Amino acid sequence: MSRIVYVNGAYLPAESASISIFDRGLLFGDAVYEVTAVIDGGLVDFHAHQQRLRRSLGELGIDFDPASIDLMGIHQGLRDRNGLDEGLIYLQISRGVADRDFLQPEGLEPSILLFSQALPLIDSPAAERGLAVITREDLRWGRRDIKTTQLLYPSMMKTEAVGGGADDVWMVDNGTVTEGSSSNAHILTADGRLITRGLSHDILHGITRAAVLDYAREAGLEIEERPFTVAEAQQAREAFATSATAFVMPVVSIDGQPIGDGRVGESVRRLRSLYIERSRERLTF
Repeated sequence: MSRIVYVNGAYLPAESASISIFDRGLLFGDAVYEVTAVIDGGLVDFHAHQQRLRRSLGELGIDFDPASIDLMGIHQGLRDRNGLDEGLIYLQISRGVADRDFLQPEGLEPSILLFSQALPLIDSPAAERGLAVITREDLRWGRRDIKTTQLLYPSMMKTEAVGGGADDVWMVDNGTVTEGSSSNAHILTADGRLITRGLSHDILHGITRAAVLDYAREAGLEIEERPFTVAEAQQAREAFATSATAFVMPVVSIDGQPIGDGRVGESVRRLRSLYIERSRERLTF
């Protein structure tokens, strides 16, 4: 059965869906997006994702109010039409369609598209073995806090990492780790402190990051929101990444050096289990 997608007000079979070749999302990356996880048929942190979507639209000056359409209903419609019990729903909003010009036109009708992906999120083999990451210089544009579709550089770096036998990349700016190709980066020190870069223009304000930090505080962990170096990460007791697509994902080596004993640590296992448990308690149906 064909996957059903949503494009500008219509549910369509994926093979017959299309957007204009003059869409500014295609021509300029002039678009924002969100990815919402689905587990047990429910949406994870849906409202937090919509709040960030509103912020991203505002930062780019895209004239669209997410409340003007029933985005929750569209997510639910895609879930139901595709029989999605576990996986992801991707939402993208571009500035709209206009002849190619670097000047951002006013008064465009934004283009809206959504699609689903069926993926195993909870029983993830990567969560059992942990990730090997490499580090590379962070050469992305300076407004990494806006969730835009300008993803070419992290895509290049992840492709390089996998081509070299690793799983992902952690990017480094002025000697300190910013984030992964599509995730926030965290370490646990020998004395049990959780260290992660604070919110700024340097990193995406991760929805999963925020939830995990809240749950970690409730569990009694001391949190330090500050930059950390690659050397600190390599000397950490445990390391992990967070994202809507991977939840809490252990990192077991950085640039070939094992983290701790090179195996998934118990603290990260507990954080992952706690995140999944709490997410299940807060699902939107």
